[in-house]
Amino acid sequence: MLNIAKLINLDKPFILASQSPRRQKLLRQLGFEFEVLPADIDEDDFSDGVDPVLHVKELSLKKAEFVAKKIGKPAVVLGSDTIVVLNGIILNKPVDKLEAVRMLNILSGKTHIVYTGIALVDSESMKNEVAVQKTEVTFRTLTQDEIEAYVETGSPLDKAGAYGIQDDFGAVFVSHINGCYYNIVGLPLELLYSTMKKFLGELKE
Repeated sequence: MLNIAKLINLDKPFILASQSPRRQKLLRQLGFEFEVLPADIDEDDFSDGVDPVLHVKELSLKKAEFVAKKIGKPAVVLGSDTIVVLNGIILNKPVDKLEAVRMLNILSGKTHIVYTGIALVDSESMKNEVAVQKTEVTFRTLTQDEIEAYVETGSPLDKAGAYGIQDDFGAVFVSHINGCYYNIVGLPLELLYSTMKKFLGELKE
């Protein structure tokens, strides 16, 4: 397997400040070895009308800094946050099945935007690098039976916008996308690789 740490000069432990199984799977897909230390941050603490790009940047950085300050050892920490935005309104994770049904009805037949913020923090210097990826996602028109059957699986309840494009059934809701697929899953891999390579190079200067 490709030694990605050597390729980008990652010579410190790598920590993911998230318990998301999707982000962990994507990091492993690239060949990263990492530790998981979720940040104890309130992801729902935002006001209506907040700029979505600023929101994911700030929250990603808060997560990474929270863990970087806590660990007490040299490491590079990755914080990330993904949101779904429709007509300027942020759709976070649904609180229950009823809200999941409501969100999917709102998204049905429309194009929404997925934003993912990534933040890298060096725990020794507390230097950071933050970036954002944007992807447009279009849903076909969904039937009520499809929405309710999907919600009953429980899968939408831990996902922004109440769906996962990587799910067996959630995948058939999406007619097309414009942008990075992995961004919708929760971690834009090309952006992460490029940002991390740049950040690690700057740390050695």
